[in-house]
Amino acid sequence: DVQLVESGGGLVQPGGSLTLSCTASGTGRISEEFCMGWFRQAPGKGREWVSAINSGGGTTYYADSVKGRSTISRDNAKNTVYLQMNSLKPEDTAMYYCAAGRSDGMWSYRWALMAHKYNYWGQGTQVTVS
Repeated sequence: DVQLVESGGGLVQPGGSLTLSCTASGTGRISEEFCMGWFRQAPGKGREWVSAINSGGGTTYYADSVKGRSTISRDNAKNTVYLQMNSLKPEDTAMYYCAAGRSDGMWSYRWALMAHKYNYWGQGTQVTVS
């Protein structure tokens, strides 16, 4: 099994920056097997895909809402994926979740944004921009 723990959320003023972290633990070769994604959910709204990165870290995708303001990266030696967010806006306020999934060779933008493709989810970290 795989456990994901997010951290780094908090209260930040508009225009500020945050870096979220997600550390994975569990059995198997987590780093080599899993593509990682970030999703968010604001109060009263559905879950929204934010960004994703493939297992090797060579390919990244972003939702239009964060493109140009965010950078996803991973350190496989530390089993950790990061989401750096800059120029934060009030509409970025949400609970942010990381997720892990095996793409089985099907990695693509379309695969990355589908929540049901991810098998493991963290508990979330709250980001409030105000």
